[in-house]
Amino acid sequence: MSDDLIRVILADDHSVVRAGLKAVLGAAKDMHVVGEASSGPEAVALAERLKPHVVVMDLSIGEMDGGQATKLLIEKGIPSRVLILTMHPEEEFLVPMLEAGASGFLPKTVPDRELLDAVRTVARGEVYVRAEAARILAKGYQRKDPMHEDRTRYEKLTERERDVLRLTAQGYSAPEIGGRLFISPKTVDTYKQRIQDKLGLSHRHEYVQFALRLGLLHA
Repeated sequence: MSDDLIRVILADDHSVVRAGLKAVLGAAKDMHVVGEASSGPEAVALAERLKPHVVVMDLSIGEMDGGQATKLLIEKGIPSRVLILTMHPEEEFLVPMLEAGASGFLPKTVPDRELLDAVRTVARGEVYVRAEAARILAKGYQRKDPMHEDRTRYEKLTERERDVLRLTAQGYSAPEIGGRLFISPKTVDTYKQRIQDKLGLSHRHEYVQFALRLGLLHA
């Protein structure tokens, strides 16, 4: 066997699926299926022994799912990279699987050519997700950004409301803010009410904390 071939293990609890995948990958001149597993533990044991470049792993694969098997591969220091190939929706599982250590995620409905491209990409040490999944990734990581909600709320403020927020956080009174912005103290109070309605901020210490979180002030 040539050292240039991409060595692959297929991990799926359906033998018919494994046979179909083996036929697709086996037809590629740069790939060789070196093993098959019908469970997560079997896939980990095979990868530990055979050291394939890529493990094509189903997500639902018995008592140890694909995510758990992927984590175990990493914990054991096995260098094989995991491409999740599943019927489960990307919206629900894409981000968790990448966080578990998978290098790629594909629905089983993709064309054979895309599967081959994904295996090659993962084998090169890169991450493979479908172009359509970019939106899902963005949303997933935004939800995990603790400042995302604050930034979204801040963006709803007008430019003048942002000025009032920043100056209030800096400790200026309404008359002082009015003098700096060339508006009346009453108008400053109107802006503060709008800020409270949009952000829920009413006391100066809340202004300070919010501004510090967004980097509008320096501690």
